[in-house]
Amino acid sequence: MRGDWVRAGIVLYGSAPDYPERTIADWGLQPTMTLTGGLIAIQHLQKGDTIGYGSTFTAEGPMTIGVVSCGYADGYPRHCGTGTPVLVDGVRTRLVGRVSMDMLTVDITDVAGAHMGSEVTLWGKAANGTVLPIDEVARAGEPSATN
Repeated sequence: MRGDWVRAGIVLYGSAPDYPERTIADWGLQPTMTLTGGLIAIQHLQKGDTIGYGSTFTAEGPMTIGVVSCGYADGYPRHCGTGTPVLVDGVRTRLVGRVSMDMLTVDITDVAGAHMGSEVTLWGKAANGTVLPIDEVARAGEPSATN
């Protein structure tokens, strides 16, 4: 049989075909899709304050939390929990608490300049060119991951 078809497979989603042995950077690939949201609120927590459905996250000390305009209804994996990587204005940080239908919360304590409207890259390429591979998000959402 002759043909000129190519089966791109998982690469179409910005994932390395042999992750975790190699990454998209090892293959010289760029993300093919990006999921972003924006900061719609900023909250300041004190030690012992909780957030998320079921109060699944408890602040160990003072911290600043950003509320992001994206949730599982927008396609973000509902099972991703505390520690899942995100980018805020291209700066790597983490998701905290549970993913809600229309929102999620991120730790912006160490993200200088984060403000209402800041870009939050949940996977893909941020406006400043920083890349958060979808493979890292998928790995963080695996049942064996520590959340």
